[in-house]
Amino acid sequence: MAKVDLDWGKLSFSYMKTDYRYISHWKNGAWDKGSLVTENTVTIAEGSTALHYGQQCFEGLKAYTRADGKIQLFRPDRNAARMNATADRMVMPHVPEEKFIDACMQVVKANEKWVPPHGTGATLYLRPWLVGVGDNIGVKPAPEYLFGVFCIPVGPYFKEGLKPVNFMTSDYDRAAPRGTGAAKVGGNYAASLMPHEEAVHKGFADCIYLDPATHTKIEEVGAANFFGITKAGAFVTPLSPSILPSITKYSLLQVAKDNFGMKTEERDVYIDRLDEFAEAGACGTAAVITPIGGIFHAGKLHVFHSESETGPVTRKLYDTLVGIQYGDLPAPAGWIRVVE
Repeated sequence: MAKVDLDWGKLSFSYMKTDYRYISHWKNGAWDKGSLVTENTVTIAEGSTALHYGQQCFEGLKAYTRADGKIQLFRPDRNAARMNATADRMVMPHVPEEKFIDACMQVVKANEKWVPPHGTGATLYLRPWLVGVGDNIGVKPAPEYLFGVFCIPVGPYFKEGLKPVNFMTSDYDRAAPRGTGAAKVGGNYAASLMPHEEAVHKGFADCIYLDPATHTKIEEVGAANFFGITKAGAFVTPLSPSILPSITKYSLLQVAKDNFGMKTEERDVYIDRLDEFAEAGACGTAAVITPIGGIFHAGKLHVFHSESETGPVTRKLYDTLVGIQYGDLPAPAGWIRVVE
């Protein structure tokens, strides 16, 4: 299929209307069949719980063009499982895994001309979403729900290569100790806007959130998960019930262990013990890995491997996972779903 006439190498991570998106309606205890539509707006009741009480959630995943021209999704079953875990927390109906993946497949196939070619560094980003709708005004679960998926072509996150950036710790809390931190809900991201702006204003890429109970342990880096490579070569990432379970993080944990024989740990990461790490990074769907050059905390910048050069372990983890995502390297069983 002929591709859309775009300069794939200059795409940014920003919205672009594509041809089709998927939408399905839950009412009277069941989902309808769902369908592809061309309109990129949604009309909902003014009393919808998504508008007033934040009863909503979303996911993010990508489609990749392989060297042989086939298109593949990376671990969509994990996105489906995470959406349903969030749905439980927000008292919303599950989107069955097969329905979730089928919706993603339909959207990719219908927008095939928007899927960036192999070798451009660009991908097709998919945004599944689930919201409470219908006539309502009380604080209670919605009477109806909408599930949708849309897509946009996005460029490589790093325009100038994989380079470290600096972060600062924040006095703000991202989530409560037993709140919605582990759920992918919009409220978590709305709460992060002010701390992010503050960090950028001070010259940092973003802020690092410490645990809300004691402010002594690293939890998340902006909208991403933290990891560190110890001086002994172990892959360490924080463990907390208020951290979003990143699919990229768990993929890196497996790659570190299975591909490179590294020791892996999920445990407390204390902000005053950064000296144990030779390298550090943030991981998530958009960038895969953002190398951390340094962390500014308590009036002092702690530098890891370098402020200008990505560490060797971080580099090989990034190259390996990206290679798997694009189909250039073999993937563990069940990680890849080819779009047929």
